[in-house]
Amino acid sequence: MSIAATTVVVIGAGQAGLSVAYYLKRFDLEPGVDFQVLDRGPAAGGAWQHRWEALKLGTAHRVNDLPGMAEMGLSFDTADRSWPAREIVSAYYGSYEQYFGLKVRRPVEVRSVENAGVDLVVHHSQGETSTRFLVNATGTWGSPFVPYYPGMREFTGRHVHTSEYVSAEEFRNMNVVVVGGGTSAIGFLLELEGVAASTAWASRRPIDWIEGEALDLEGASAAVAAQDEAARSGRALPSIVSGTGVHKSRRIAAGIERGVLEARPMFERIEADGVRWSDGSFSPADAIIWATGFRPELRQLAPLKLREKAGGITVGAGASWSDPRVFLAGYGPQASTIGAQRAGRMIARQIVALL
Repeated sequence: MSIAATTVVVIGAGQAGLSVAYYLKRFDLEPGVDFQVLDRGPAAGGAWQHRWEALKLGTAHRVNDLPGMAEMGLSFDTADRSWPAREIVSAYYGSYEQYFGLKVRRPVEVRSVENAGVDLVVHHSQGETSTRFLVNATGTWGSPFVPYYPGMREFTGRHVHTSEYVSAEEFRNMNVVVVGGGTSAIGFLLELEGVAASTAWASRRPIDWIEGEALDLEGASAAVAAQDEAARSGRALPSIVSGTGVHKSRRIAAGIERGVLEARPMFERIEADGVRWSDGSFSPADAIIWATGFRPELRQLAPLKLREKAGGITVGAGASWSDPRVFLAGYGPQASTIGAQRAGRMIARQIVALL
């Protein structure tokens, strides 16, 4: 094991982490010397490299360009949308890292971050790194959320979270219940059509369909404001989709017309071979897909005791209010689905001002 020292450690090389790294370099910090980017992924692409093959850029949340991508002649807006999103994002992020010489270290698994007097010590799979500042840009993919419902342990079929979904083919001729009210649940239902023997859709809240092909700015602003208010008060972050609704694209509208996208209120309990609805009816299930989202991945920060009693970390302008050495990129209003790269310049400027 080796012990190294640097000024800034960035954990995660997804959209937020790469954005911070880009601006740190722009502000004359040298990659690999003044700052280090540690990423646990086997390749470039952040969480996108783990998403299912059928997911295309046109059917997912918009992927924003990283700062400086225009200089490379690349943009997700002009990418070939016939290719899997994971392949496009991985290729673009890999090119980005190389073009700007960000020297991302991978695969490096960060296990914990602890106080060491003035500095912090990052414990990881390649040793320990001492640093003055830490940028946590781990996103949410590594922290899937599955709510508890009565009977879950008695279910004899498969429980599959979004993070484990590979393709519709693995559910061929099976009865499938999909749980969730966002774009992932909708995508799964459309992919399973004609492959699964049957599908049923359960959502905790009625689906707030928004007419049109794209999210309206008012809805996006409201979602950002809700995330920001929660982050500043140290509360658990609300769901993005609860504040924005789901836009009814032509593909989704056609699915509604065919009867594929008909959400029911949550079932009352899970039984050995299916789910029991509140009206007493029963839907058989060989698998339940939990498209129930993720939570911010913060367990590596547990030794710093930043979490509030309300369930979250108090964050304002990307900085922890409890520890000025710690910054959280892609957290709260900078969540990746609504533009994590916006945090890059803001966080990098604050760090440089403290040097």
